[in-house]
Amino acid sequence: MGAPKIAIVHDWLTVAGGAEVVVAELHKLFPEAPIYTSVFNAEMLPGLKGLDIRTTYLQEKLPKKLRYKHILWPTLRAKAFRKLDLSEFDIIISSSSAEAKSVRKTRPNQVHIAYIHTPIRYYWSHYEEFRREFKFGAFTPFIRPVIPFFVKKMRKLDLESIKDIDVMIANSEVTQQRIKKYYKRASTVIHPPVDVDRFTPPPKTKRSGYIIWGRHVPYKRFDLAVEAANQLGVQLTIVGSGPDTARLKKLAGPTVKFVGRVSDPELVRLAQSANGFLFPNEEDFGISAVEALSAGTPVIAYAAGGALDIVQDGETGVLFKEQTVESLVAAIKRFETLSFLPATLHRKAKRFDKSLFDTKIKKVVRDQSLD
Repeated sequence: MGAPKIAIVHDWLTVAGGAEVVVAELHKLFPEAPIYTSVFNAEMLPGLKGLDIRTTYLQEKLPKKLRYKHILWPTLRAKAFRKLDLSEFDIIISSSSAEAKSVRKTRPNQVHIAYIHTPIRYYWSHYEEFRREFKFGAFTPFIRPVIPFFVKKMRKLDLESIKDIDVMIANSEVTQQRIKKYYKRASTVIHPPVDVDRFTPPPKTKRSGYIIWGRHVPYKRFDLAVEAANQLGVQLTIVGSGPDTARLKKLAGPTVKFVGRVSDPELVRLAQSANGFLFPNEEDFGISAVEALSAGTPVIAYAAGGALDIVQDGETGVLFKEQTVESLVAAIKRFETLSFLPATLHRKAKRFDKSLFDTKIKKVVRDQSLD
């Protein structure tokens, strides 16, 4: 019997984030596998250039200006994934925080392995936040009243979408808990892959100030980091960019520096040069926090979501319990009374190294191939 034919399916490929890191690593493991996705923005993901990426009909049907506004198209996206004909493949690996897991098995003996970044946040774990805070411009007054009816229908479709899944993998313990709560299914935790060795700290490095990096979007709460730095008068380096950058710059005081997008070697240098990494957001996992530990930089994190898998309070950083400026300020003050050894932090980050992800994923696929 030959090697199984594999397809990788992902929600969308339009920005570089943690989920896209998972997809790239899956493709390295299974280089013959095409990647199916709803829409693809090649300009934003140059690392995927030249790969066999196959989009759904939404790539052509949706207007270019609206194509990447994912919140607008959940129904169409779920339908597009259900319509994919994947009958030529023995194993389907979906990578999903939205509708990619809606793909259908179309012949006997097919296997669907679903890597779940989270059950869809705006239907389940963060529904109230979504209903309260999401805005649709001029259409907001008309759309907001119908959200409960829409979400009720989409929850039903989401539960339908998981019936064909043979194996569920969660990216963190909090995701595993959500899968159990909302889907009533068991899952195995396999943390996302991190290139820990790339950040290995040199024996002696002069460190100062704090750092935060990632895409500048409101839910990542860069504003808390900025306001805490303002209040304490500490140096804060902000890496990256996004739709929230302009607002953050208006909030920033004289000790806050924006460096924009930087090269990979420069990010490593900056990470190795900071006293601490600020992680005020609630993530389903948090690859950036692991990268910071890999660089020997302790993490000051909001005690929720994937941070609880990564940060041990007092050992690899400091956890704070309220997502407020006051709570973060108190955490930074406490952090400055502690000491951490960069080599120890790097060693502790090894439990998230991509080699472990590779080994575990290959075992899941091998076990399903033998069944």
